[in-house]
Amino acid sequence: MARPLVVVESPAKAKTIARFLGNEFDVRASVGHVADLPRGGMAVDVENGFKPTYELTERGRQVVKDLRAALKDASELYLATDEDREGEAISWHLLEYLKPKVPVKRMVFHEITKAAIDHAVANPRGLDYGLVDAAETRRILDRLYGYEVSPVLWRKINRGLSAGRVQSPAIRLVVQREQERIAFVSAGYWDIAALSATSPAFTSTLIALNGARVASGKDFDASGTPKKGTVVVDGARAKTLASALSSATFTVRSVEDKPYRSSPKAPFMTSTLQQEGGRKLRLSAAQVMRLAQSLYERGFITYMRTDSVSLSEEALGAVRSEVKRVYGQSHVAQPVRHFANKVKNAQEAHEGIRPTTPLRAPDQVAAELNGQELALYRLVWQRTLASQMADAVGTTVSVRIGAAVAEDAASAPTDCEFATAGTTITFTGYRAVYVESTDEGESTEEREAQLPVLTVGAVVPMAAVTPEGHSTTPPARYTEASLVKKLEELGIGRPSTWANTILTIFERGYIWKKGTALVPTWTAFAVVNLLDKHFGTLVDYAFTAELEDDLDAIARNEMQKADWLQRFYFGDEPGLKALVETKIGDIDAAEVNTFPLGLDPDTGEEIVVKPGKYGPYVKRGEDTASVPDDLAPDELTLAKAKELLSLPKSDEPIGEIDGFPVFAKTGRYGPYVQWGAPDQLPPGLDKPKMASLFKTMTVERMTVDQAKELLSLPRVLGADPVDGVEVVANNGRYGPYVQKGAESRSIDNEEQLL
Repeated sequence: MARPLVVVESPAKAKTIARFLGNEFDVRASVGHVADLPRGGMAVDVENGFKPTYELTERGRQVVKDLRAALKDASELYLATDEDREGEAISWHLLEYLKPKVPVKRMVFHEITKAAIDHAVANPRGLDYGLVDAAETRRILDRLYGYEVSPVLWRKINRGLSAGRVQSPAIRLVVQREQERIAFVSAGYWDIAALSATSPAFTSTLIALNGARVASGKDFDASGTPKKGTVVVDGARAKTLASALSSATFTVRSVEDKPYRSSPKAPFMTSTLQQEGGRKLRLSAAQVMRLAQSLYERGFITYMRTDSVSLSEEALGAVRSEVKRVYGQSHVAQPVRHFANKVKNAQEAHEGIRPTTPLRAPDQVAAELNGQELALYRLVWQRTLASQMADAVGTTVSVRIGAAVAEDAASAPTDCEFATAGTTITFTGYRAVYVESTDEGESTEEREAQLPVLTVGAVVPMAAVTPEGHSTTPPARYTEASLVKKLEELGIGRPSTWANTILTIFERGYIWKKGTALVPTWTAFAVVNLLDKHFGTLVDYAFTAELEDDLDAIARNEMQKADWLQRFYFGDEPGLKALVETKIGDIDAAEVNTFPLGLDPDTGEEIVVKPGKYGPYVKRGEDTASVPDDLAPDELTLAKAKELLSLPKSDEPIGEIDGFPVFAKTGRYGPYVQWGAPDQLPPGLDKPKMASLFKTMTVERMTVDQAKELLSLPRVLGADPVDGVEVVANNGRYGPYVQKGAESRSIDNEEQLL
C-alpha cells in the first residue's frame, strides 16, 4: 500500500519523527545537502545570469538513488527540511533531482514533538523560492569571492589560504584587537583599600584626594595617559598615605539608599546560546551547535538556528506554569513578558531556543542525555524559565567615608575620601534559577554584599589600611563567545554561519587558542594587511553587513538574484572582478608580509617579522630565526626578537626523509619534529606529519634518525593471540602508553616505545 514519503536532513531527526508518525509514513534522511557547486573551477556562468552548475555530492548520489526507489511506492512527498534558507535549498535540490510524479508538500516545524509534527503534516505549504534564491545567491557570492580573492593570497602570501565574505572580516576583528594590544602602553597606578573592623566587615577604596578624583584603570587611555582632572597616586605616596591613615579617624560622610531591580534576559537565540555556552560551559561555538543539533533532532529543544527571542503562546503558558510549580506564584512575572527581536531582519525561525513542550526538567531527561548535552539542556531550561520570572529586587547602599591626614610635617592635612557599596537582595525573582555571565566569567549583576547599619557622622573603626599597586591592561582578546557577539552586533553572518566561520579560520591557520582567547597568527596579519590596503571594501564591516541585508531582501522577494549578482561582480563601484584585476599588479608581496619590530640598538639594523612558508620568523639583515608557535604577536617585542636571533636555528630542515624535509621545532605544545611542509607533502599526507620529542630530547640535538623513529609512532607491536586485536604503542599528552581497542595502559618511560 502506498504511503507518504517524508524527507528530513538527518537520520537522528528521521528516527524521532518516524516514532511520532508511525508506520503510515516512510521517513528518510537526505543527510544534509545532496548537491553543491563542484570543487574545481568557478562553476558559475557569470555571462549567463550567474547560472550555477551543480553536481550531486558523492553521498548525494546514493541518497537520491535510494529516495527515487522509495518514491515508486509513495503516495505523496513531504519535504521536511529545516525552515531556513539552507533547509529550503535542500528541499529545492531534492525536488530538482528526484523529479517526483506524486504531489509534493513542504512540511515545516521548529520543534520535534508529536503535536508539532502532526500540525506540520496537516498544514503544509509550498516551497519558498525567495528563501531558495537567497540561499543560492549566498552560495554563488561565496564562490565568486573565494574564486577571485583567494588566488591573490596564494600568489602574494602563501598557498592554501582562503578569503571569505564572513571569515575575512572575522579575521580582521581578531587581528585589529591584537594590534590594539601591541600598541597598548601600560600605566601603573596605586589605590588604598580600607578594611573595616565592623560586623559585618566591608572594604572601601580611596576615590578622592582633596576633592580630586583618584585615577583608576578606566581613567587611562591606550597610550597610558590619564584623564585630565584625575590624580595619579604613585607607590611612594600610596604607602605614605596608608601609613598615616592607619591611625586616622574615619567618619561616614554620606549614606545613599537606592532601590535595586534587575530583569531577566530574553530566551536564547543562536548567538546568545553560543556565548553563554562558551562562558558557563567552556564550549566552543561549534561544540554548542553540535550539542544543540542533537538535542533538537531528538526532540528536547526547539530549532537551534534562530535570531528570534519570542515564544509561542502555548510555550509561554507552559513556562509560566512550570515557574509556578517549582518556585511559586510570587516568582511568576506579571504581566507576561514579551521580548522584542533586536537583530535586524530576524527571520531564520519563529521562536527562540527553548525546551520542547510538555516541559521536562533537567532531572527528568538526565538518563537520556550525556554530560555535555545535559549541561546545555539545563542552560536552555534555566534561561527559558527565568525569562518569565519576576524581577529580582533589593536595595543598594552607597557610602562615602572620609579621613584627613598629614603626608608630611610641613604640609596641610590631605582630605581622603573612600567609597563602598553593598546590594542586599530582598526577593531573588529570576535569580533563583539563572544569572547571565560575562566573557570574564563574572556575573553582570551587582554582587550581593551586606553592610552594617551606618549613619552620617558615625566613626568607622578600621582593621587594616593597605596600599595596592595596579597596572592597566590591554583590551582583552576575543573569545569565541565575544567574537560571535561582535559579529552579531555588526550584522555580519547569520546564526547558521558563525560557528562554521570560527571553525574555518582555525582550520586555515589564521587563529589559535590561548586558554579561551583567540590569538591571530602572523599569516592572519599578512592577509588582513593585504585586504585592508588593496581590497578594503571587501573587509569593511558595514559593507559586509549590507551584503547580509541584501540577501535578506532577496529572501523577501524585494530584490532579484541575477541583478544583484551582476552589480556585485561587474558593477562600477568597482565590481569584484574589476577590483581584483586592477589591484593585483599594485600588491607588493614583500610589503604586505613584513611587520617592523624596531631597530636593533646594537647594530642599528631593522628587525622585522614575516609569515614564512614554514612558519613565522624574525629577520635582521640576512640573519633569521623561527618564531615559536606559542608566542602571541603582542609578546614578540624587539627584545624577544633579539633573543630569538641569538638561538640555534629551527626554520631550516635538519635533513630529509624520502626526499622530504624534516624540521625540529618548538610549538605551543612543546618541542616536536615535522616531516614535510605545506607545499612539500609526502605521499598520502594532506598535512605535514608531526611527533612530540621525548623529555630526554632537545630540538638543538635532534638528528634525522631520531626524527624518523619518532615519526614511526604510533607503532603496531603485534596482535593479541587470544582475540587478534592489535596492540599499539604511542606517545600521548600524558606520556607513553600501549593500547588495545578502547583499553590503554601507561608504560614506564618513552624510550620503551622505540
